[in-house]
Amino acid sequence: MASIYDFSAMKPNGEEVSLSQFKGKAMVIVNTASKCGFTPQFEELQSLYEEYKDKGVLVLGFPSDQFMKQEFDNDEEIMEFCQINYGVSFPMFSKVDVKGSGAHPLFKYLIKEKKGLMTSEVKWNFTKFLVDKDGDVVKRYAPQTSPAKIKEDLEEIL
Repeated sequence: MASIYDFSAMKPNGEEVSLSQFKGKAMVIVNTASKCGFTPQFEELQSLYEEYKDKGVLVLGFPSDQFMKQEFDNDEEIMEFCQINYGVSFPMFSKVDVKGSGAHPLFKYLIKEKKGLMTSEVKWNFTKFLVDKDGDVVKRYAPQTSPAKIKEDLEEIL
């Protein structure tokens, strides 16, 4: 049976990162977009990361351009935008597909573990998944759910 730790993802610098290096950490995994109405959530995601990183929490951002082309064309532009506008210091990865047949294997796994209300597919930018320290996907949040509202659930798994 697959585990969250069986997957890897590419960083914008071309480095492949195995999620197994995050064993023992709680994670908030989110698909992001720089030109979306939910883009200001970067600020709350960064705050969440800063508040909990010393307690073993990571936010992992995965840019996607699958929803009305709301992401920049290249990773360099994405990273620059996130850092300049929102001070993002949590790990960000290269742009990926998060739905459909070409979806990144990590997102195929996440949606298999926690289906959405109307569909198992990722419906929009800023869908968030909470993963506990054992690597279990424990909750899925809709795009409109504020990252600040994840705190209570995060506290429960720490």
